[in-house]
Order: sequence, then C-alpha cells, then structure tokens
Amino acid sequence: MKPTSLRARLRWLIVIVLVAVLVPLGVLSFQRTIKEVDELMDGRLAESARTLEVLIQHTGISSLSGQDGQGGLVPVPNETAIKLARSKHAYTYEAEVGFQVFDSLGHPTLATANVIDLPAPHPGDADFQDLHAGQYNWRVYTLRDVAEGVTIRTAERYDSRNGILHALWLDHGVPLVIGLPLLALLVGWAVKRGLQPLASLAQALSSREPGSRKPIHLDQAPLELQPVLAALNGQLERQEDALERERRFSADVAHELRTPLASIMINLESAIATSNLTEAQDSLAGAQHSVAALARRIEQLLALARLEAGVASGQRTAIDLVEVASDVIEELTTIIADSGVQLDFMQQSPHVIVQGYEAALAALLRNLIENALRHVPRGGQVQLIIEQGAKEAMLDVIDDGPGIPAEQRAAVFARFHREKSSRGDGYGLGLSIVQRAAELHGASIELLDSPFGTGLRVRVAIPLGE
Repeated sequence: MKPTSLRARLRWLIVIVLVAVLVPLGVLSFQRTIKEVDELMDGRLAESARTLEVLIQHTGISSLSGQDGQGGLVPVPNETAIKLARSKHAYTYEAEVGFQVFDSLGHPTLATANVIDLPAPHPGDADFQDLHAGQYNWRVYTLRDVAEGVTIRTAERYDSRNGILHALWLDHGVPLVIGLPLLALLVGWAVKRGLQPLASLAQALSSREPGSRKPIHLDQAPLELQPVLAALNGQLERQEDALERERRFSADVAHELRTPLASIMINLESAIATSNLTEAQDSLAGAQHSVAALARRIEQLLALARLEAGVASGQRTAIDLVEVASDVIEELTTIIADSGVQLDFMQQSPHVIVQGYEAALAALLRNLIENALRHVPRGGQVQLIIEQGAKEAMLDVIDDGPGIPAEQRAAVFARFHREKSSRGDGYGLGLSIVQRAAELHGASIELLDSPFGTGLRVRVAIPLGE
C-alpha cells in the first residue's frame, strides 16, 4: 500500500469537515429563507385582500363593478402587461399579481385581466391554496367579507417566487462552489505552514552526526511537538548509552579475561616444560582451576552487564563481603604467587553482610586487588581489610607501592587511564569497573595515603541497607 502524506490527510480531513458543516448549514439556511419568503409573500397577498375589503366597505361594491350593460365582466386593464408586451427587456412583478371580487351569489364582479380565467371559489376552500390556470400556477388567498356579502381573492403567479428561489440558489450555492476549492487551497497552505516544525525535525535528524549525544533542539517548537522532542531525545540518549555499554562491555571482557587466560597459559607452559609427572599434574590441575575461574568470570561479566543495563530480574540480595573476598583471593592465588607480593586479608568479623549484587562486588574486589598487585614491586605487600560500621561496611585495599599524587587521583577513574608505575599490560579499566560497581550499590570511593608511608589506600564505603 502506498504511504499517504500526513499533509494531504490533514488537508482532506479539514476540507471534508468543512463541507460536512457548511453544506448542511447552507441547505438549512436556504430552506429557512424560502420559508420566510413564502410567509412574507403570503402575507402580502392577505394584506392586498384586506386593502380591497376596506375599499369596498367605503365605496361599495357597485362603484367597483367591472360589468358591462349585459351583465358581462369587464376585466380591469393590466397596464403592466401591456408595457411588458411592448418592451421585451422590461420586467416587473405587476404582471404576476392580480385579484378577483365575487358577490354574495358567487358571480364575479371585478377581476384583473391576468386572473380572469381562475375558477370561482367554493365555500369549503381554504384561505390559501394553489391553482392552475392556463400555463401558470398561482398562489391564491381568499377573503370572505360576511358583512358585505362579497368574496375577495388575491393571486400571485409562482414565477416571482421561482425567480426568488433561483436567486437564493445562486446566493447560497455560488459561494460554496467557488469558496470550497479556494478554501481547500488555503487549508493546504495553512497545513503546510503548520507542519513546518515536522520538516525542521526531519532535517535535524538527517543532519545529526552518528554517535552525537547532543539533544535535538528546535527553535520555537510548538507545544504539541515538545513531548515528541523530549521522548525522541530520551530515546536517542538511551540508544547512545546502550552503544556505550556495548563498547564498554567489550573492553571490560578483554580486561577481565586477561588474568584467567594468563594463569592458564602459565600452568600449561609449566606442565609442558617439566619432566616431573607430579609437577605436570599440579600444573594441569592449576590450568583446570583457571579454566573454571575463566568460565565463572565470563558469567560474572554477563551478570554485571545485565545489572548495568538495568535489566536485572531480581532484587538485591544479602551478600557476605568476607565470603566474596575469600573467593576472589582464591581465584587470584596463581597471580598473587607469580607477582611475588604478600597479600594479607583482615576482617573485623567473620561475616559482613550488605545488600547488593555478588557479581558486581566480586568485580570490585578483584579489580582493586589486581590494581594493587600491578603497582607494587616484588617483595611488597598488599592488605585487604573489611570492617563493619553502624550504617556501612568499609573495604580498604592498602599497598606500599609508589602511590598516586593527590592532584592526579581524580583521573585514575577515567577509562583506559594507566599509571606509569603499573606493571603488566593492563587496559586501564580496573578502577573504572570499580567505580561502576560502587555506583550500583550507592557506595563511595576515596583514594587516601597509605599507612605504610608510600603507596595508596583505596577505601570503599558500602551502605549496609535494610
């Protein structure tokens, strides 16, 4: 099906509505005007009959007699009819009106020439009636004067009324016939002007740069379009956020899977290099453990991505930070041993419970420890301390590495930022992941001076929740 233009639809809908309203109103107005004209002209007939009645009462019927000596009726000459016969271009309504007067016996005593052929009235005739005589139809009014014993009849040809009818048709029809097409053109122009903001919106969308996060703005946008703009800008922002999450997830995968893959490679190389069966079996067991850790890491990354996208199916659950920290340390055992750094884990109580997401908290701890290991030289030390306060759990990762100058600490949370003192080939995503995991839990992060004299202390305060 061919798509229809919104402009054309609006134009035709408005024209149809106008036609549906104006045409019935025009017909109704025409009918009411015709009714008023008929009543007015009937009133004129009645008024003419009353005038003749007054004239007869004052002068007597004999003075108006139009009979000859033999009792025959002599019609009253219609001067207008004579003039009309002489001039084809002259026109008057006088030739279309006339009157008759009948005595008490029903004999005609007076009549104009143009109505002499009308039949005599009957006692039961209505006051107003339509009669046909010759080639004309007449509207007739009959007035019976009981006191004088006469009957007066005034008549008018329907030609005059038809002329008025035709004039009214022109007065009511021509404006509609001429005005509606003109109105359709004006409506089309008005609709085009009214829909100009939509054209501006289409132009703004077509000229928008890919990946731009700048909201679409229209000067003097109409009120009806402002919710559309707000919804569209919101949708574009969500799409850009989704694309950013995809890009960030890809980088996070590369960052998070590097450690278990490195552990697998180390164990496999050790198994290949040794001729001792026991050492080879231990290395293979370590590789198998690293593969299991890799699978778990992938599962956690996917869970973290779902949480970040706001599509987590469940609510926050009670998480034991001590247990999560123990699992992370066990997972990093090979990396810790290979780094030559001493890791100490201290907790205030056997269990520190917070409300949150296990995958996100594990990623937070893992990245904090791995970042500390990369910055601490061999023989150094790293401490992991978990304490529980009245309203929040405190998680500290302390190292004795070179540390970070105070003026540079705000920059380390930027993605792909790496300190020059870090060892290895990290992607600079660790603290960025830590920050996002903390945001999921409403936690705060502080970078402080290490109590060892050198190094860094990272403190994460996680609300305990209800």
